[in-house]
Amino acid sequence: MDFALSEEYTLIRKTARRFAKEVMRPVAEEYDESCQYPYEIVEEAKKLDLIAPSIPEEYGGAGMDFLAAAIVIEELFRGDPGIALAVSARIFGSDMLLDFGSEEQKQKYLVPVAKGEQVMGSAITEPEAGSDVASLKTRAELVGDQYVLNGSKMFITNGSIADFLIVFARTDTKPPERHGGITAFIVETDSPGFIAEPLHKKLGIRAADLAELTFKDVKVPQENIVGKLGMGFYHLMTFFARGRTAVAAQAVGIAQGAFDEALKYAQERRQFGKPIADFQAIQFKLADMATDIEAARLLVYKAACEIAKGGNPAREASMAKLFASRVAREVANEALQIHGGYGFIKEYPVERFYRDAKITELYEGTSEVQRLIIARSLLGKI
Repeated sequence: MDFALSEEYTLIRKTARRFAKEVMRPVAEEYDESCQYPYEIVEEAKKLDLIAPSIPEEYGGAGMDFLAAAIVIEELFRGDPGIALAVSARIFGSDMLLDFGSEEQKQKYLVPVAKGEQVMGSAITEPEAGSDVASLKTRAELVGDQYVLNGSKMFITNGSIADFLIVFARTDTKPPERHGGITAFIVETDSPGFIAEPLHKKLGIRAADLAELTFKDVKVPQENIVGKLGMGFYHLMTFFARGRTAVAAQAVGIAQGAFDEALKYAQERRQFGKPIADFQAIQFKLADMATDIEAARLLVYKAACEIAKGGNPAREASMAKLFASRVAREVANEALQIHGGYGFIKEYPVERFYRDAKITELYEGTSEVQRLIIARSLLGKI
């Protein structure tokens, strides 16, 4: 089903959908099995401006608005979530540079990322600081004219393949406010003392890179501070709406991909002398799945349109992520149920969508965090 879009958006959708179907899908199982990063696929995506859709053209990106970027994400994840995350997350953290980086930082770091020449990431989560970002313990102490970083990060996208990372560290151990005293730094991954250990035993999105990071006296020059000293947490909050809307778009893509498989299988699989799609029980499942996907898509597009207009729709983004991620999990579950026993083996792609769906309820803020944000917004507390 296609949302009513202009010709430009429709062409973007068709381009991303064709790439996902013809380039990603045929090798999806291979990369899921090997847990290898899909460098070859990324190279193909670069040719179609699919790796940096929302970065302005002046910095090497495709210059699309956020709705177009959400459509690209949706279609890539419809093809295969693991490869899609590897392709779309190469610019993870770029909003921090766009919004708060100096022009020198943008030219040195953002441009090569947008052109596909380098990979970046954002290192926030720690072993004991997930949803509670303000409790992070990684320290950055000023020694002479450089900062020295010590600490660890967990579940970092692109952690072991990135050329540099935006690392959030505590520069003030006793700030006036609990959320203060955190600063964002650009850390080049070839710096002495930086260690990255890939996390291979993942439930899903196996083609994407996740890593545990360790910083042992990693030296960072002062000019690599992004934004203002001690304001990293507040800077981070300004673009969570974008990140959460992007994850919601991922969830819609996963749900649509699982639904595609279920619809196809229901029309092919025969029981009691006819396709199982002729049975009302299956028809009701398909009807509910399609309705939920369309509702999730509309929530995503609403938030994306607000962002495209320059807004920061925190509540709408949280609603989109909360609902779309649940739909992804539930639709993938029903799609597997329609496949019966065949859904439980790797012969069919539906088991991969089932495994990949869960991550959308976890990263960029768990579903529980989204409910808190929505409720506080309704009560006028944020």
